[in-house]
Amino acid sequence: MLRNREIKALLIAMGAFSILSICFALMLPQLAIIVVVILSIVLIAITLLFTRWRYKELQKLSGYLRKISGGDFTLDVRDNEEGELSILKNDIYKVTLMLSEHSTSLNHDKLMLTEAISDISHQLKTPVTSMTVMADLLQTSGLSEQKRKEFTRNISVQLERIEWLVSSLLKLSKIDAGTIQFKRHPIVVKDLIEKSLEPLLIPMDIKQQSLTIVGEEDVRFVGDLNWTSEALINIVKNCVEHTPEGGELTITYSENPLFTEIVFADNGKGIAKEELPYIFKRFYKGKNAGEESVGIGLALAEKIITSQQGTIDVTSVVGKGTEFKIKFYKQVV
Repeated sequence: MLRNREIKALLIAMGAFSILSICFALMLPQLAIIVVVILSIVLIAITLLFTRWRYKELQKLSGYLRKISGGDFTLDVRDNEEGELSILKNDIYKVTLMLSEHSTSLNHDKLMLTEAISDISHQLKTPVTSMTVMADLLQTSGLSEQKRKEFTRNISVQLERIEWLVSSLLKLSKIDAGTIQFKRHPIVVKDLIEKSLEPLLIPMDIKQQSLTIVGEEDVRFVGDLNWTSEALINIVKNCVEHTPEGGELTITYSENPLFTEIVFADNGKGIAKEELPYIFKRFYKGKNAGEESVGIGLALAEKIITSQQGTIDVTSVVGKGTEFKIKFYKQVV
């Protein structure tokens, strides 16, 4: 308490007047009582003035708090002095900064949510409209059996697209909300790659694409097998879709004391340099994206990988191909 500027000033003032009163009382015995009374009154007045000043400062702080609660985060009440009031002012300023950052974050999240809803609506509108038109055509009495099968097949394709989109969005929202607990088990990279390639072998065979896998059998890292496989499927799917018929895909993996690395490379269309910073953004579609692309696969992959203390980087040259480099870092004890 003695380090407080206000308390020090009060003690010094009262001590000085007390010493003066004693000196006067000793020098002038006949006036000692009168002097003591006068000095006591002065001390009381000083104390009252000091208290009044403190109350005014507290009223100012109360006014600041009302403005802050009203959304004004531009106030700076710091005075960089010692004392309880100065500490309180600094604490209020810290809380103001925290509330300002929180408010900015909420506004950003609100904007992102609005954009996401708009994007989702846009992505769903096209297949729903298409299915509505085809459903109406299916009701036509003179429709041929061939056309009926074609429209029915197209509706099934659109339904699968919607199902995949909704499923991916639910996975992303669960990861964002922190409701998914990623497992921490040893994963053999060879087994992970085989699991990830399984649903894509037919599309690769149809496009007659060759696949080369290079890596040691004992390479591994700690993570969640199923979720990591989900991420790799989306990456390989992107490579397959953007690599022409007869193209080549290469997967290499290795391990060192710091991290386990998996590299996916293709000799496809490539990605323009100006597009590279955005390919992991949700609903972003590059110039070479297919009509069926919704721009969410790579965003989901990036979210899964980074949620497991991993990183994903991409390099690409238009007309020569793209390379995705994933690193899963080891824990340092």
